[in-house]
Amino acid sequence: MPEEAARIRLFENVFICMNCKAKKRAKPRKVRDGKVRCRKCGSKDLRTKSKEDRS
Repeated sequence: MPEEAARIRLFENVFICMNCKAKKRAKPRKVRDGKVRCRKCGSKDLRTKSKEDRS
């Protein structure tokens, strides 16, 4: 089960700011409702961390 634990740690509840690319861990419901802001730039534009391989 270490693969599952790693997947959860890397991708579960992790969002990326569309403006400054900062990572933020938050609950998806709060992000959808617009209650979560980026800690660096203050933007509400967040996306989920991509799970596809970039190499």
